[in-house]
Amino acid sequence: MTATFSTTVRAGLTGLALSLAVGAHPISAQTTSHDEVTFTKDIAPILQRSCQKCHRPNSLAPMSLITYDEVRPWARSIKQRTGLRNQMGVMPPWYIEKNIGIQRFKDDWSLSDDEIAAIAAWADAGAPRGNPEDMPTPPAFIDVDEWEIGQPDLIVSSPTVEVKGQAPDWWGMLGQVDSGLTEDRYVAAIEYKERNDLPRGVKSDTVGGLFVVHHSALTTMGPEDGPREAFTWPVHEVGRNADIFDQEAGPLLKAGAKLIFPSTHLHSNGRDTSARLEVGFKFHPKEYEPTKEVEFLFFGNGPDIDIRGMEDDQRMDAYFTLPENTKLSVYEPHMHAPGVRMCLEAIWGTTAETLNCSGYDHNWVRVYKYEDDAAPLLPKGTILHLTGYFNNSLTNPNVADPRNWSGSGHRSVDNMFINLLQAIYMDDAAFAAEVAKRDEQLRLTGGVDIGCLLCGTDTAAPTAGGGE
Repeated sequence: MTATFSTTVRAGLTGLALSLAVGAHPISAQTTSHDEVTFTKDIAPILQRSCQKCHRPNSLAPMSLITYDEVRPWARSIKQRTGLRNQMGVMPPWYIEKNIGIQRFKDDWSLSDDEIAAIAAWADAGAPRGNPEDMPTPPAFIDVDEWEIGQPDLIVSSPTVEVKGQAPDWWGMLGQVDSGLTEDRYVAAIEYKERNDLPRGVKSDTVGGLFVVHHSALTTMGPEDGPREAFTWPVHEVGRNADIFDQEAGPLLKAGAKLIFPSTHLHSNGRDTSARLEVGFKFHPKEYEPTKEVEFLFFGNGPDIDIRGMEDDQRMDAYFTLPENTKLSVYEPHMHAPGVRMCLEAIWGTTAETLNCSGYDHNWVRVYKYEDDAAPLLPKGTILHLTGYFNNSLTNPNVADPRNWSGSGHRSVDNMFINLLQAIYMDDAAFAAEVAKRDEQLRLTGGVDIGCLLCGTDTAAPTAGGGE
């Protein structure tokens, strides 16, 4: 890589960031007219929910957005960045397109149309403060270095790496470490934290400038396991939120397991940095037994990636046929610097449904977790169709040099086109029961369930090969 990561993704942390406050719920502007929007009554609650987790002292963002005096100078920038909606650079970083596909996700910190309009009206009106008595009580935030999943039951550190301030990208095996686990345990959640020796409070134009590990794969093997028994976990990526598995499908971490980091991508950030990854596991109670098994459906297209220089709106496609009845729990696009958009479509017989479309920004990796009763239910034989769009031109600030052709590879100047889906496979009886529950929900509430391909049909159970 001829430029540091902080050069190639220079469009990052210059606006609002996300809030990960547990239990947060979307709110709308509290006025029926945007003519009288004030900071204390209307804007501060939005910032508290969706921005201040990162935009506060000694956190990830380059400015604090807690008090009126801190926020006022950034009013125009806040209007501009929130108005990007699902496009590259939007803040808070949530890229799901809201005019197509499934819209119900856990931990959704995105802004509603009304909230975006309220921010714009407030900025255009000169960013009035309002009545100090309207100011909401400040929320309690965990420190940026604390765990989103709560204190883990087990924390395992990777080997430490030393990365020079100016160096080409490196990728390869980071090594392996013992878990120290003395009994088999089922995992409820997993989270990664990069721990490095950068001074707290260092500011950067990008998320990547605060870290050196762009992404790292993780597998585990028990003492008696061979390579074929290795279990693959979700991939760590810069900016990625934690993984909370389906309540019925906690994966097993075996006693005496080794943690293996088989593929890691490191980048320089302008400073000599010593770093390691910490992997935090949250366990189910000891008596827990899963009734289902989580599946990681990482699919896309690598060999055919052919990104031409100085060209926008380049498209790629990939296909995967589901071998079993499936409930998708996670939608997670992964591309590299030229990537700007991805769509996921489900095809069953003559039925084709776009499950989701999302923007993409190489600065922030987002994991979108479906609400349990909105997760796609796809019968065996469904074809998943992935579409990716790439902008390798001067209009994409993430690209270091758009004159270059690029193909598949680990570096940020190479490209990837995959979706790191998480799913649960079901037999016909379990799947039919899930579809029946959704049908009953639709009967009571009305509407359409985009992700339930058999809802509202006379098909009680799928048949191999699709069709109705």
